[in-house]
Formats: sequence, C-alpha cells, structure tokens
Amino acid sequence: MLEAMLARRFPAALLIAIFAFAFHARGEEAFCKSKTMAQCTAGMRHQDGLFPLDYDAQTGKLFLTVRHLDEDFLLIGSLPYGLGSNDIGLDRGKLIAKHLVHFMRSGPRLLLIEPNQDYRSSASNPAERLAVRQSFAESVLAAFPLEAEEGGSLLIDVTSYAIEDDLSIIEQLKAAKQGGYKLDPKRSTVLADDLKDFPRNTEITALLTFATDEVDAKSLIATVTPDAHAVTLRQQLSLIALPGPGYQPRAYDPRAGYFASQYRDYSAPLGESLDVRRITRHRLIKKDPAAAVSEPVEPIVYYVDRGAPEPIRTALMEGASWWAQAFEAAGFHNAFRVEVLPEGADAMDIRYNMIQWVHRSTRGWSYGDSITDPRTGEIIKGQVTLGSLRARQEYLIAEALLAPYDGKTPSTELQQMVLARIRQLAAHEVGHTLGLAHNFAASAIAPGTSVMDYPHPAVSLDANGRPDLSHAYAPGIGAWDKTAITYGYAQYAPGAEEQAALHAILDKAQQQGLYFLTDEDARPLGSVHPFAHLWDNGSDPVAELDRILTIRKAALARFDEAAIPQGTPMSQLEDTLVPLYLLHRYQTEAAAKSIGGLNYRYALRGDGQPVTTPIPLAEQRRALAAVLATLSPETLALPENLLKLLPPRAPAYDRTRESFPSRTGLTFDAVDAAESAAGLTLALLFEPTRATRLAQMEGDEHTLNLANVIDAILHATWKAPRATGAAAPIQYAIQAATLEHLLALAANQEASAETRAIARQQALALRAWLEHLPATPADAAAVRQAAIARIASFERDPDKFTPAPTPAAPPGMPIGDDEQDDAVVR
Repeated sequence: MLEAMLARRFPAALLIAIFAFAFHARGEEAFCKSKTMAQCTAGMRHQDGLFPLDYDAQTGKLFLTVRHLDEDFLLIGSLPYGLGSNDIGLDRGKLIAKHLVHFMRSGPRLLLIEPNQDYRSSASNPAERLAVRQSFAESVLAAFPLEAEEGGSLLIDVTSYAIEDDLSIIEQLKAAKQGGYKLDPKRSTVLADDLKDFPRNTEITALLTFATDEVDAKSLIATVTPDAHAVTLRQQLSLIALPGPGYQPRAYDPRAGYFASQYRDYSAPLGESLDVRRITRHRLIKKDPAAAVSEPVEPIVYYVDRGAPEPIRTALMEGASWWAQAFEAAGFHNAFRVEVLPEGADAMDIRYNMIQWVHRSTRGWSYGDSITDPRTGEIIKGQVTLGSLRARQEYLIAEALLAPYDGKTPSTELQQMVLARIRQLAAHEVGHTLGLAHNFAASAIAPGTSVMDYPHPAVSLDANGRPDLSHAYAPGIGAWDKTAITYGYAQYAPGAEEQAALHAILDKAQQQGLYFLTDEDARPLGSVHPFAHLWDNGSDPVAELDRILTIRKAALARFDEAAIPQGTPMSQLEDTLVPLYLLHRYQTEAAAKSIGGLNYRYALRGDGQPVTTPIPLAEQRRALAAVLATLSPETLALPENLLKLLPPRAPAYDRTRESFPSRTGLTFDAVDAAESAAGLTLALLFEPTRATRLAQMEGDEHTLNLANVIDAILHATWKAPRATGAAAPIQYAIQAATLEHLLALAANQEASAETRAIARQQALALRAWLEHLPATPADAAAVRQAAIARIASFERDPDKFTPAPTPAAPPGMPIGDDEQDDAVVR
C-alpha cells in the first residue's frame, strides 16, 4: 500500500533513494540501543589506553571509546604480515596509509575527518586561518554510529571499519595486474589476541581475506599464496597521539641532504614564498643546552628484529650503531643506540623504531620509512625493511668473482663480504629514517664519504691477478653523514644565531669538497651529472670503467666450476656467471653521463658554489670511447673453455628472470647474453633526452653533438673490422641491435624534431654505405641485406615503425631496478 502510494507521487529513482536511506538507517541502528556504556560492554574483554577497546567474543564486535572530540591524532595503516612478493609490494611491516585525523560528532554519529594539511595559515587572526581552511577541501574517511555516551566519553562500533580495505590492497593488486579481488567479510575478522592499547597508541589488527573466482596460475600472487583464490593478509590500524610541545622545526636547505616536509602558508608576507619546507628528523634535546657536548634528554633507540638470524643480526646492530659517531660529531653523547627488540614486544608498536628482516619469494628492495607528524616534520617512528635475499645475492656476487670452491669449504672471505654489506645496508636504511636522502655524489668524492650512497663492491686484483674483495665495502659513517646529522640535529646554546650556524656547517662542507646530489639527478637513464650515479665508484667514472673491464676480463678468464659448491648441478654456473658478466653495467652508465653532460650543484645565490660547468670536449670523447668498448665483440664474447662448462638446465633448476635470455631452447645462448648486455649500453647512448641535448649542440665546436656520437657508434659496430669465430655472430647481433635503437630514436616522438631528423639522416647514410660495400662472406652479406631492408621499411612508413626488442638483461642492482628501492619509500 505504501509502495503504491509513493509510486504515484515520486519518480522511480527517488523511490530507490528513499528505500536505500531507510535500509541504511536500519543498518546503523545502535547495537547497544538504550544501554549505558557500562551495560553495553559488560563481560567484554577490556583494554585501557589512548582509545579504550572492548571486544565482544560472542559477536566478534569491537568497540572503541572516544574521550576527546575535535582533537587531532595520527591514523596509520600497516601490514604486520606481508604478501611475500617484491613485485607486488605489500611487505611485512610496510607502512601504507598515513593520516592526521580527528573525530567530530554529527548527531547520532561520529565522523572521522582528515583536515587538509597542505594548505595552512600561520596568522594569529582566527578569521585568516578560517579563510584558508574554508578554501580547501577536507576528507571524511569514515562514519560510526554512536552506541552510548557517558561522562563525555563516546562509544562507537569500529568492527566494520577494522575489516574494511583501509590500505587499498585491492587497488594495489589490480595495479600489479594480479586480478580482480574483492574483500570477503565472511572470511575477515578482528583478531582479539592482537588488540593492544597503550597510553600513546591503540593498535587494532584484523585478518582480511581477498577473494576472486579467476586466477592466472602464472601470476605473481599465485607463487606466494597457498590458494590464490583466497589471499589472506593482516591489516593493522594504529591510532597514535601526536607529540607534545617542545619540538623545534628546522628549515629545509636543498644542500643539506634531508627529505622535506612541506605545505603552503597563505599568511606569508608578500615577497616571501608561500611554500614552507622543513626537514624531517627525530626529536633530540640536550640535557644541557649550553654544553658543547651533552647527554640527550631522551636518546634515539632502534630495535633489531629478533627474527633476523645470526650472524646477520649482529651485523645489523653493528652497522646501524655507526650513527652514534655522527651524533657525537653533532654534540650529543650517548644519543643513539641499537638493541634487540625485547621479548614479547610488538614490532608495529609506535614506541619502537624498528629494523625488520623481511623475506620475499624474490630479491627486492630494502627501504627506510617513517611515521612523521605532518604539522612539524617530527619523526615519531622509524621503520626499516631489509630484504633477506640481499645477503644471498651478495654471496652470489662473491662466488662469481672469487670462484672459491676447490672441493673444500669456501673461505670466510665470502661471508665477511656479505656481513660488510649488511652493516652498510643497515646504516643506509636507518639513515633514511633519521631524515636523510640519498647522496649519490658521495662515491665520487672519496671512498666511504657517505653510507647514503649506493656502494658497488670495491674489487681489485691481487698480485696473482685474482679478484680481491677484502675491502669491498667501507666501514663506518662518512664525513658527509656527520655533516648532515650535524645540520639536522645540532642544538645551539640559547641566544645563538641558529640559521647562521647552519649555513656555516654547509659552507665548511663545501670547502672540504663535500656536496649533495640525490635521486632526481642520478636515477633517470638520461641524467647528465657525471658524479651522480648509483652503484659506481671513483672520482673518475671513465677510468673506473676501464678498471672494471680489466677486472671483469681477469675474473672471466679464471671462472670455472669452482664457482659453485661440490654436488651442485653444473647448469647453475650460468646463474653464478650473471653478476660477473654484467659487472660493468653500472659503471658504464656512470661514464655515459659525461656524454653531453653537465657538472652542477644545488647552488643558492651568494653561497659561492659553482652553478653549472659543461663537461670538456676531451672528457666527453674519452667517455664515449670507454662506453663504446662495452659493445666490442671481444669484450662480450665468453672464453671457449667456459662455454663448454654450461650445459642445458638440470631438471627442477629452471631458468628464472635472474637467468640470461636464450633463443636457443635448452642450451646456453652466448649471443643472446651478449646482445642483452649490449642493449644496456645502446639504451644509454640513444636515450632520447641525452640525444636531444646532443642535437642542440650541433655547430658548437667545444662539445660533442648527436651526429658525432651516432657516427662513432656506427664505426664501433657496423664499420668495425669483421669479427671471426665465436665473436662473429655476437658482432652481427650487436649491429642489428644498434640499428634498431637508431631507428627507434628517429621515430621517437618524445625526442625533438631535430633529433629525429639527425637520426634518420644517419640511418639513410648507413644504408648508402651498406649498399656500396664490396662482396662479403655469405653470413655478413645476409646481415647487410637485412639491415638495408629494415631501413627501407622504416623510410616507407616511419609512423608504423616498431623496434624489435633487445633481449632483456637479468635484473642488475642487488635490490632491483625500480625507483622505489631504498628510500623513504622513495
């Protein structure tokens, strides 16, 4: 009757909305109805703390008491248990969601609101502050029906919120192309035994099950889940009290090596920047502010995961403890220490800065993250994630270089190298959680300048021509690290001019030859600074490339079955060979940056630093010659005796992405291995932004230009003397790959029109040269004719040109090639 009456008076869409609202209202009916708080929670498991919790074991419901409305706190979402796949992410201990929020009452409900921290006003006038707040949106993250209230305390049911996908796991699985998962509430629940409440933080953990009907058996998620139709993870929500007063924010300076916390202040005076930038750092205060060196009021303490095995655990503690040296230099005594996590303590507890040892199915990144007060930049908790397979990859590198197995137990040299790397890694990632960014210029300044660089193992040859790894990684904190910590943490006596003292720290560093360059200047394939690079060594990147190629040649000459333990299938030599064969890959990238490169600093007006300096022409030519040597068939061909030791793969020892590519089926493909290595170099030389810079240098006699560089590449590949024997097919593969990269540049719309025109002209000139070559052997003639046809096909319809892919080289960096590696998460 009611439905019929409504149907005559209201449109169908409005009726749907009315009934949906009525159903929603019924669904929000309070569980406790008219009971008092005490009556509602009687018999429940109670925990007191920041937000008191009451858990009903009969219904599985979780209630939370709110004592203060409109009071900001932090809401952090994390994963106490992870997925185990580096490619997907979702690691154990990962911090995913970070919000500053407060509860606001709206009639029978409490709203969880995230105010907008990106736009603020520092004005003392409330009307000015309100004007900014009203100008930008805020976010209501959740709404909770009010169950009961008593004496100003409000009781809400947070069960549904605790088992929602608050960390956007479904989106992350979709982004990783793992399928269309949905949260199954029936297979999700609050974990009563993992509920914890403390005076400064409340911890809520739930078990979440994500389900799908369709699973790709070859998907990444299928490799790490017992049944990929049901993926079960644990989600932790941490409600954290904001720090009290007493923290003094410190201004960000791009030269100092810190991450920035920033917002816009619309009360800034005209002529001053709206953007406020502050460094992120822990709170550290001297007991005696007037003393040059003082004990802290409260030290910074980091805790090492009890799940890290020995001797790894001790190495982690030793490496992380290096930072005490930096704090001593900054004027603090006993300000930083490292301990093993106490028995029974929760690693996700806000009170513990953690160094976690995390396992994955494949090797991957390590990183340092932090929970930070967005109002001030104060770090509240540091969270380090170290991938356990890093140690095993390091061991593999040592095996490849040393070939240590002579039938006996290998020497301790391998383990010592691994532990040296773990110490450095622990220090590096803790550095991020102290607020420090990467300094990729450090390795070019001097060995051991900073643990915030990415170190390539320092390999040398001993008197017998054997690789020596005894000094692979420099121990201890470096000069730059002490400078950065002093800038960020030094406390000055009352009345001192702090800003002048901070500038003096950086001026002194400049005078000592210390400077800072970070990710934006090092990671892009076409970046230009010759001294900002990952996994390189030495103040002369070109000389270091020559040296690395010499070491590589010597190590390959002695590489044999002694590189694997007794009883290991001989086919495993192929995987041990990978890091040695590609030993030069990162130093090649470093040297390539001098081609069309630019030396510069993060200079401020008036600070006396050099602003920009082009790389001299002679240096660019030297760099080009060194890089082109990595395309030589003689460099990339493997010794014949070694090839005889590489059989087809043994059963159950299949190729993985860590293996060389192969177009020859079961057998080892030496040509594909060489082509994949050549592809790394060609990608550098034909990188569109580098090529466009070089194209703009046409007519400048003081630098290389694009025509010069392409001509040199073609002379080193197509126009080089014809290789013979096993090197001949490698030369053909390199020539074909070179042509594909040249034509791809000519067709690349991201390159400038001038760049594309020069590349096209060079391709047509190569075709003309090939067409007028004298008669050649049959194999060389076939390659030549194919190249002529390929260029002609491009010329007919360049818009439809698709370059043939170069075989992908195995992942190189010990932590992968993704820009997320090691950073906060950066």
